[in-house]
Amino acid sequence: MKRYFIYLAYNGTNYCGWQNQPNGISIQQKMEEALHTLLRESVTIVGAGRTDAGVHARRMAAHFDCESEIADLPLLKKKLNSLLPSDISVLNIVPVSPEAHARFNALSRTYKYYVCPDKDPFAYPFHYRIDSPLDFGKMNEAAAILLEYTDFTSFSKLHSDTKTNNCKIVQAGWEPEDTGWVFTIKADRFLRNMVRAIVGTLLEVGRGKLSLYGFRQIIESKDRGNAGSSAPANALFLVDIEYSPNIIIQ
Repeated sequence: MKRYFIYLAYNGTNYCGWQNQPNGISIQQKMEEALHTLLRESVTIVGAGRTDAGVHARRMAAHFDCESEIADLPLLKKKLNSLLPSDISVLNIVPVSPEAHARFNALSRTYKYYVCPDKDPFAYPFHYRIDSPLDFGKMNEAAAILLEYTDFTSFSKLHSDTKTNNCKIVQAGWEPEDTGWVFTIKADRFLRNMVRAIVGTLLEVGRGKLSLYGFRQIIESKDRGNAGSSAPANALFLVDIEYSPNIIIQ
């Protein structure tokens, strides 16, 4: 049995998220169907994480096993991109060691969230439009507080099946970009709905409705009900996943 990592990008608008669901079409389902067609064997693909419904990825990673070695990986990539719908693209396929795992071996994940102040038909599908003034200086002060904590129960989806709500955030902050502002956050792992809940709460800080002390209290309360509403999914992108290079077979 041979194991491969596959890197892909997708527009999540038309999907119920990465993971297979009984009531909708997932990215995982589309990938497994395409691999089954081309490899002529049943294939289960394991993603590095779960993106929620409507969330996008510029660089998602997953692994799958194949009974025999794939002779021409560039050709498989080309055939997959011909077969997959236009909103899913395969970036690369690489052989990895048999024990390599897309989820458990990931060293970090990075997400970006985009907001814009003006109505822009070209930014609209992938930005959250906010026409009220925001204090990004205060929002960055609040974002820096995240790096002091590890338990993010207050930003976790309720009744999830995770064994721990601890995460190590190593980067969090807002920067201006062409059409507005982008929030970048990097951590070893993320809880379900975590980034959108953090963004929604930071927006409350930016609007002047929540103080820095109040933001800290929300984290320490470990109560999702105290945090802000989740920001819309359409402006969230998974942009990178890091692995140790020693899992790749040259």
